[in-house]
Amino acid sequence: MKTNQRKTMRYKVLSATIALAALGGAAVNPAQADDTVIIGLAGPLTGPSARIGKDLENGAQLAIDDGNKAHPTIGGKAVTFKLQSEDDQSDPRTAVAVAQRLVDSEVAGVVGHWNTGTSIPAARIYHDAGIAQVAPVATGHAYTQQGFDTSFRVMGHDDDGGDYAAKYAVQTLKAKRIAVIDDRTAFGQGLADEFIKSLEAQGIKPVDRQYVDEKTVDFNAVLTAIRSKNADLVFFGGVDSQAAPLARRLKQLGMKATLMGAGGFVSQTFLSLAQKEGEGVVALEPGLPVDQMQGGKAFEQAYQSKYHTHIELHAPFAYDATRVLIAAMQKADSVDAGDYLPALRAINYTGVTGNIAFDEQGNLKNPSFTVYKVVNGKWEPQTVLGGSAK
Repeated sequence: MKTNQRKTMRYKVLSATIALAALGGAAVNPAQADDTVIIGLAGPLTGPSARIGKDLENGAQLAIDDGNKAHPTIGGKAVTFKLQSEDDQSDPRTAVAVAQRLVDSEVAGVVGHWNTGTSIPAARIYHDAGIAQVAPVATGHAYTQQGFDTSFRVMGHDDDGGDYAAKYAVQTLKAKRIAVIDDRTAFGQGLADEFIKSLEAQGIKPVDRQYVDEKTVDFNAVLTAIRSKNADLVFFGGVDSQAAPLARRLKQLGMKATLMGAGGFVSQTFLSLAQKEGEGVVALEPGLPVDQMQGGKAFEQAYQSKYHTHIELHAPFAYDATRVLIAAMQKADSVDAGDYLPALRAINYTGVTGNIAFDEQGNLKNPSFTVYKVVNGKWEPQTVLGGSAK
């Protein structure tokens, strides 16, 4: 790790003394000047997933605002945290460029990325720079399997999610003829693979495995093939913007199979796009329902008060990713990653989403997962799996 090579480059100092001097003003006591600590936010701020990227940005900004309300000091100096947001467009190549831009901006740490496919290549950039990357989502296990001691995530990964989803499909939904579709992304394919692995451990082999890509909008061919196999459940490794048209086409073809996902389905966007054809769709999502999170109700009120809209999907996790990064800096009394990374690895933090502590790979310990179902046009929690009961 190249932390020592970048010593003292972790934050920008916007000194009131310098500002006044530039204006020809009188000098002020440097101890009274706030240092600005820049935290990066990387996610899809444009494109099909822009609503989720904005949701992440909103959550992170709330964390910055709350952190600054406490008038923090680090290293004996008053500091002000500031968010620098960058758009990775959910594209791996763009994510690498975004990561380098954040590093070049001398951010103290990064909250991001949203996708597994963007988080994996970006992680090397942050590791080489020696700064922390705390992913609010990025549920593909491969992200934290690269061996980088700078990579963390604040929700459960897909090895667990795929396993829980498959067990729920068989044991609770009583599915026997299961077809699997994935979108060929690192997230979708990895999740589908884990789902199938768990099915096979239960003695069930999928009746079909189909593939699309992340831009597919016409699911007629894959669903026609699956219909011929008499599937009673279709599992999709993908996100809401594709799950909704998939749900609609499934119903339009007269198929009785239940559509199921695990991560990225449970949003307002899915409900508005799927309309009545979304009824009965089942999805497992990392984390607890917002109203069951220990700080969820207060967070939701603060979010709606500031942004005058609903939480789209992952804002509470972006909030906690930001706050846990700030907490590690405060515990280490330093914004230099060489000092705060050990504190981050050892942290035990009570967040909005629950308790946050990391294993040796940087994964969240004892993650919870919630199964939801669309009932009367709303996502209704069905059961909570994992967590403290795990």
